[in-house]
Amino acid sequence: MGIVVAIDGPSGSGKSTVSRRVAADLGLAYLDTGAMYRAAAWWCERSGIDLGDAAAVTHAVAAMPLHMGLDPAAPGVTCDGVDIAEAIREPHIATVVSQVATNLDVRAEMARLQREIIRAEATGLAGSFSRGAGIIAEGRDITTVVAPDADVRLLLTASEQARLARRAADLDAAGKTIDAAALRDQVVRRDRDDATVSQFLTVPEGVTAVDTSNLTLEETVAHVTELVENSRREAAERDRLDAARAEALRAGLEAYELDEEDRALLAGEEDAVVAPVPAAGLPVLAVVGRPNVGKSTLVNRVLGRRAAVVQDTPGVTRDRVSYSAEWAGKQFTIVDTGGWEIDVAGLDATVAEQAEIAVDLADAVLLVVDARVGVTEADDRIVQMLRRSGKPVVVAANKVDSPVQEGDAAALWALGLGEPYAVSALHGRGSGELLDAVVAILPEVSAFAGPQRQEGLHRIALVGRPNVGKSSLLNIIAGRERVVVNEVAGTTRDPVDEVVEFDGREWMFVDTAGIRRRIKQVRGADYYAVLRTQGAVEKAEVGVVLLDASEPITEQDVRVIQQVVDAGRALVIVNNKWDLVDEDRRKQLEWEADHELAHVDWAPRINVSARTGWHTNRLARALDTALAGWNTRVPTGRLNSFLGELQAASPHPVRGGKQPRILFATQVQAAPPRIVIFATGFLESGYRRFIENRLREEFGFAGTPIQIGVRVRERRKRR
Repeated sequence: MGIVVAIDGPSGSGKSTVSRRVAADLGLAYLDTGAMYRAAAWWCERSGIDLGDAAAVTHAVAAMPLHMGLDPAAPGVTCDGVDIAEAIREPHIATVVSQVATNLDVRAEMARLQREIIRAEATGLAGSFSRGAGIIAEGRDITTVVAPDADVRLLLTASEQARLARRAADLDAAGKTIDAAALRDQVVRRDRDDATVSQFLTVPEGVTAVDTSNLTLEETVAHVTELVENSRREAAERDRLDAARAEALRAGLEAYELDEEDRALLAGEEDAVVAPVPAAGLPVLAVVGRPNVGKSTLVNRVLGRRAAVVQDTPGVTRDRVSYSAEWAGKQFTIVDTGGWEIDVAGLDATVAEQAEIAVDLADAVLLVVDARVGVTEADDRIVQMLRRSGKPVVVAANKVDSPVQEGDAAALWALGLGEPYAVSALHGRGSGELLDAVVAILPEVSAFAGPQRQEGLHRIALVGRPNVGKSSLLNIIAGRERVVVNEVAGTTRDPVDEVVEFDGREWMFVDTAGIRRRIKQVRGADYYAVLRTQGAVEKAEVGVVLLDASEPITEQDVRVIQQVVDAGRALVIVNNKWDLVDEDRRKQLEWEADHELAHVDWAPRINVSARTGWHTNRLARALDTALAGWNTRVPTGRLNSFLGELQAASPHPVRGGKQPRILFATQVQAAPPRIVIFATGFLESGYRRFIENRLREEFGFAGTPIQIGVRVRERRKRR
């Protein structure tokens, strides 16, 4: 964990200048929280919001597309793609910002955003400026509300005369003029207004006051730098002592019966399972045909496993689904598609459209025709579409299960696409010759798949019961109609992987089939769809569970959430269809969340509307929070020091005349966090929950389940 420094103080105390200088000198990120409030005021005025309308201001700030630069040398501020670093420093903004800053709902939203930024920098989350070195955050409430557990908490103060002089010098350096009376009104009135909601004029407990009235800038910077460096040294010494204590506890544990697995855990050995990242830049083969000709069965035959959902009824596959395949040493991407039909409407028309998109984005096409049925009008229309595309095509005459049926395959020469290859996708007959023909027409590098994907993309599974808006959310994030969306519940059958550029980064999103009911009660294609969904959750890092906010939380919603928790994945809960929620439903939803979802109160929750795109930008921040918690690792020394203090203050209850005692603990893995506790007796579930709650209070673990295992060890008998 990097260091977190929180600096508060009245206007003109020098907190911004000092914070930037110290951050630059120590290689830390810098967050100007005051600039966030000024940006909010600028955004509201630009949006035509009356600053006196508290509700309208709150709504506008919640939807504000704000990006804060964290480089202390150039801390830019961008809103809706516009650089507003200079605009928010105008005297007019300084005059009106208090109307926004004193709005309690706005302050709560800002505090949430600030905590996310601070945690990302402290944990070194991907994309962080400081790469985990830490951050200096300055502004109102920072030491008491936003970061009360910061490593260094400072309150910079100065006399009113000194503060007015500094503010005047800043304005003069910027080429701006303001008379003395207006300047005093601006500084003093702003402090008075902000003091109504923030206690920055007094020194809270645990906060160090630094009076800068008689100090030069260089002296103030040097003093604050020394305080930060001292904190770093003290933290390093605590870590050293914690490590020494852990080693002593570890050595003491040797007096107990330990098996080989115990010794491996104590040595820090663990199995790391990394989900493979699908290759990109490979040639793409689209498999097309009318419904029920065996496309998905043939795809499974090529893959050598049951990856695509198959059932002996038309229309099982609906989306275009990509898989990594290989034949004769050549790797390629094979895309299964839904059945292409003519003169259809609604869901079937959308499925056909996705099949055509698959052809447009492919390097070659495998046309599957049912040889037993022969050429139909739909087949002729598909051939016309393929000729217009100009893509090379191989024809698979499927369902030729014996030599006597090969005459049926020969009849497909009439399509005019070259030799039809007689195959039986079900039995594998003729598949080798077909694949030889396929790889012969595939290029070495795809002209459509784009650049090689970088490894390590975060894999995010969108899960939930049917018709909660999973596919709609993926489409709005992707910025295009990537998956089929229809009001018919259960439209998605196969998990659909899609690399999406979201919040300036690439992610792997997986749209999954809606989990309708218990798997034992599901039949046919839905049964296999649920199995694929479970597999997608287990391969993901984060499970994003969508709820229909307009309807009461159901038992099935709770079951889906529990499925993500049981799989050990990070969890984000999304209340979708927020545009359909009225005030009464909001209150009911809060009650339901407190009662039905209390066991996952550690999971980030956001409200969105996938239909309109409202607040979908918040998903990236929630994912970052969950991933940071999921990857959190607590050093063994700190963990045992914490548990030692916890046990001393709240020991396990005595049961049957015995009181179990914690001997030692170690975190054997992250992603998800798994902690093994060695104890002299079994720890009751209530005490384990107590430990988990305290672990979350101490170390965070936001957005992730914590797996706590207990190993009971008895002292060796003396010989």
